[in-house]
Amino acid sequence: MIDRDGLKPGDKLPSERELSERLIVGRSSVREALRALELLGLIETRRGEGTFIRDFQGNQLVQLLSTFILQDEKAKKDIVETKNLIEMDCLLLAQNKSNDDQLLSFKSWADTAVFTDDEFFLKVALLADNHLFLRIWTILKDYYNSLKMDKVETTKLEYMNVINKLLSRQRVELREAYRSLRKMSNV
Repeated sequence: MIDRDGLKPGDKLPSERELSERLIVGRSSVREALRALELLGLIETRRGEGTFIRDFQGNQLVQLLSTFILQDEKAKKDIVETKNLIEMDCLLLAQNKSNDDQLLSFKSWADTAVFTDDEFFLKVALLADNHLFLRIWTILKDYYNSLKMDKVETTKLEYMNVINKLLSRQRVELREAYRSLRKMSNV
């Protein structure tokens, strides 16, 4: 309903009564659902004004997930593995979807910029042009950054090698360059 009505952060939700009528459910169900959404930080209720959509950021979801689900070491390793798989898939999509000018522009940026790993892979995810991958990667990246794990040190030369393999359009070589960047044996 929020999507269909084009509601954005800061917009007011309909009243409980109107929601009950539109969704064909009881008001107590609406009230319970609104309370759950408020606990998740997705909406806020202002006394005397109504209920409003909050500006929800991925880091809030990361905090929520880490509180309930991602406490054990296996889950933390799975996050790292999943993040790496998404980065690899984004590289492959970028290789398929991007034209030479886009990839050369990316290379030019990397040649001249001082960047972080997150900034590099954000550019890759944007080149991949897959909104869902971008959103999932952002959440995983935020959680990964909150972990107390040793981070892999990467040189600019390793990033440039990945970009050169993107430009070469060779999938196998691109995978190898990514594995080298992440210092891993298999992806």
